[in-house]
Amino acid sequence: MKNSGQPVRCGWASNELSILYHDEEWGRPAHDDHTLFEFLILEGAQAGLSWNTILNKRENYSRAFDGFDPFLVAQYDRRKIMQLLRDPGIVRNRLKIGAAVENAKAFLRVQKEFGSFDRYVWQFVGGKPRVNQRRSLKQIPARTAESDAMSKDLKKRGFKFVGTTICYAFMQAVGMVNDHVVDCFCYSALTGESRPQGR
Repeated sequence: MKNSGQPVRCGWASNELSILYHDEEWGRPAHDDHTLFEFLILEGAQAGLSWNTILNKRENYSRAFDGFDPFLVAQYDRRKIMQLLRDPGIVRNRLKIGAAVENAKAFLRVQKEFGSFDRYVWQFVGGKPRVNQRRSLKQIPARTAESDAMSKDLKKRGFKFVGTTICYAFMQAVGMVNDHVVDCFCYSALTGESRPQGR
């Protein structure tokens, strides 16, 4: 039963933090390299965990990883990594923390080659959001041909924790794909379209 007077949202937006994230960030096209690096770190950290866990630790991650500055993160040494492994505010997984450092280095290489990470990563969807028409969360895939291609290329460039499922979650987060269900108020807000009829 719909909550009268309340906007209809995707079903996963179920608490204050996830509702705010859903309404203001998820699926909205992001072209700022700083934001793209943040989500690269966060989506990698989320592997095997719930997104709510990461949302709850997001501020801690920003503090621990120097405001998601790839130049600074790329310089982390063994001592800094050991410090992060003792930080209860983040996911203390040695592989994930090590991956964040390697990803920062790879991120800077991509920036140098393409002029921006934005220019590089958006090529996997042809430079504009893929607008889907999901009627329920069950229709949302865990991966697509585009996330497969992105994952393969990122790995080739030295990125870690960038499997195709993580890449698709990244694409959803930064608005490379619009996977808001068609009933969600964000769907029409992002596409300028009303809810598709009769299908």
